[in-house]
Amino acid sequence: MRRALGSKVALYIVLSLGALAFLFPFYYMIIGSLQTDLDPTVAGAFPHPGNLTFDNYVAINDRINLAQGLLNSGIFTAGVLLGTVVFGVLAGYALAVLQWRGRGTTFALCLLVQVVPFQLLMIPLYVMIARDYGLSDTYVGMILPFFINSTAVLIFRQYFLQLPPDLFSAARIDGAGEFRLLWSVALPLVRPALLTAVLLTFIGPWNEFLWPFLITKEASMQPLAVSLANFISNIAASTSNPFGAMMAGAVVLAIPAVTLFIVFQRYFISSDLGSGVKG
Repeated sequence: MRRALGSKVALYIVLSLGALAFLFPFYYMIIGSLQTDLDPTVAGAFPHPGNLTFDNYVAINDRINLAQGLLNSGIFTAGVLLGTVVFGVLAGYALAVLQWRGRGTTFALCLLVQVVPFQLLMIPLYVMIARDYGLSDTYVGMILPFFINSTAVLIFRQYFLQLPPDLFSAARIDGAGEFRLLWSVALPLVRPALLTAVLLTFIGPWNEFLWPFLITKEASMQPLAVSLANFISNIAASTSNPFGAMMAGAVVLAIPAVTLFIVFQRYFISSDLGSGVKG
């Protein structure tokens, strides 16, 4: 009993230290964004209350329109999420459940897409979107290259493969079509995959700044990541506390992603996929 208790205490101590090491950069980012005067020493992680202020956030809001940037980021990210979930679910279901000629080749092409960096495609995509389609300075031009995510397709495919085939056979005997199977049988059982795909996809477009910057130079249409990147690289140095201004910009950009993870993290659990099969 003593050995088991000691092992459990040691495990909790190691896990607690790991959690502190993981959370400390976020803590330091928040504290750094609130400091009036920069303190680069270790003591700066625990500043005097008199050295804390919201002036760095006020400086950001005075230079860029945070509300408009958040709205643009919301439109951009929501469009990408919509395409990712809809097409990812349909493609993943087709690759995992349906039997059709060329399924293996299509899956191999999905895997091949994973090894091609987006940066290699950026120039031809820009020429196609801006010159051929005339979609520069539009939300559609920003969303279209990210509308289908091969990673989400692979995630959904793997989850659909775990579903017992008897579930689909029973529903087909009762006369259910494929879309009814997908909506009523498959989707309720792959909720963790949906949430995982949403979270992973959200982080990408929310933090993307290079592609939206190429598509539009209008400040009124640029997502928050683009505005903050311009602020950090060009404007923050002119503020009274450049370090605090950069940390404040990082906090503003990180809050939605962290909030989304905290809200959804309790749902990232494995479902009892076999519970719908009798016997």
